[in-house]
Amino acid sequence: MPNKTPPITDILQQGRWFNAIPEPLQRALISNGKTQTIARGNTLFSRGDPNCGLYAVIEGALRISMLSEDGKEAILTFIDPPNWIGEVSLFDSQPRTHDAIAETDSMLLHVSEATLQQILQETPEYWRSFGQLLTQKLRLTFYAIEDFALLPAPQRLIRRLALIAEGYGNRTAHTPPTIRLHQEQLGRMLSISRQTTNQILKDLEANGIVKLVYGGIEICDLNALQKLGNLPPMSAR
Repeated sequence: MPNKTPPITDILQQGRWFNAIPEPLQRALISNGKTQTIARGNTLFSRGDPNCGLYAVIEGALRISMLSEDGKEAILTFIDPPNWIGEVSLFDSQPRTHDAIAETDSMLLHVSEATLQQILQETPEYWRSFGQLLTQKLRLTFYAIEDFALLPAPQRLIRRLALIAEGYGNRTAHTPPTIRLHQEQLGRMLSISRQTTNQILKDLEANGIVKLVYGGIEICDLNALQKLGNLPPMSAR
């Protein structure tokens, strides 16, 4: 883990959702939250686990996935700073829908379910803020379904890579220079073979848009990636 980390507030305010919610709610989440670390490869929670509150990723990345009966892993997405997870169970009080596994050594801010319920009992209008977090994820799910149905493999990969680099539209600033995501994992997220994934990435690298590095993909030209994916700049959305 790095020795120097920006203050948690600074990291979270890079997120569009957190930056837009009322300041008293921002303060309540930070002051009542507890930081925890999780080592690479360890599981934060598993599908079927009881609801235990919300988590914000402060450092590192989580892999959101599920296992089939034969043990094959389906990777849905990766969550990195300053994104939050766990809002579905906040609304329906049902068990976790997927596994959350540390892709790298990570630091999280955890706000317990009991704390969230107390905050919401005291200020019920905050439900709207958490509803916006939920619908933000729902919109992305609809877009992903549409991409699978309508787009060829290169376009699907380019769009997903651009969205990951943007923090799925949640990040207000600072695109990480390197996405800690292996080619094989990216292909599995999109049901694209390893060979096809590698060829698409090599073509992007040849055009100076990405650079393939050990353990990840470096984004060299996010604007070009967005244009190829027919995604407008985040400032225009």
